[in-house]
Amino acid sequence: MSLFQQKLDLSRTDKNYYSATGTPQLIQLNEIPYLTITGYGAPESDMFINAVEALYTVAYAIKNISKKDAKDFVVPKLEGLWWVNSENEMLEVPRGDWHWKLMIRMPDFVSERIADDACKVAIAKKKKLDLIHNITFEIINEGACVQMMHIGPYSTEPDTIEHIHTFMHSHDFVQNGLHHEIYISDPRKVKPSLLKTILRYPVKKQK
Repeated sequence: MSLFQQKLDLSRTDKNYYSATGTPQLIQLNEIPYLTITGYGAPESDMFINAVEALYTVAYAIKNISKKDAKDFVVPKLEGLWWVNSENEMLEVPRGDWHWKLMIRMPDFVSERIADDACKVAIAKKKKLDLIHNITFEIINEGACVQMMHIGPYSTEPDTIEHIHTFMHSHDFVQNGLHHEIYISDPRKVKPSLLKTILRYPVKKQK
């Protein structure tokens, strides 16, 4: 049985991407395809919730299209890039002013054409979910990154971020991209104290 006749699970085949240690570590990433949607507002806002639904609706449409071509896959974990239009730290800015790009990684065999076809299927299926029109297919290359596994509620992330920044400073790295989170645990199924989230920062050497 070939790989494409099995159900591809990227969390198993790409451990470099979907695992992290309890201390900061440097990894190297290459070009990776994603479904993405960009917006702003608190994670509990209607826009955020609807954006997640739109993203997953298209991701499962891609899965169904690929499955018919004997290329079935497990829909990967939700991810997010976060930023604020301010020099202040995110937690110093009202949650309603947070900006985000939600992402779901796609297998390498998924193309922009397949994503476009899936969006059409998703729009026909959920006509009232207008945010499907905002879904895009992107190739992103974060390159060198420093990351660490955060265990616990999202509210305690600053402690883990501090460890990452200390590591970056001691190795002469500066941030070279957006704050990146990979939600390994489903907050609907796991206690806040046990949540696992990979925190990742693209970096470059300080001049």
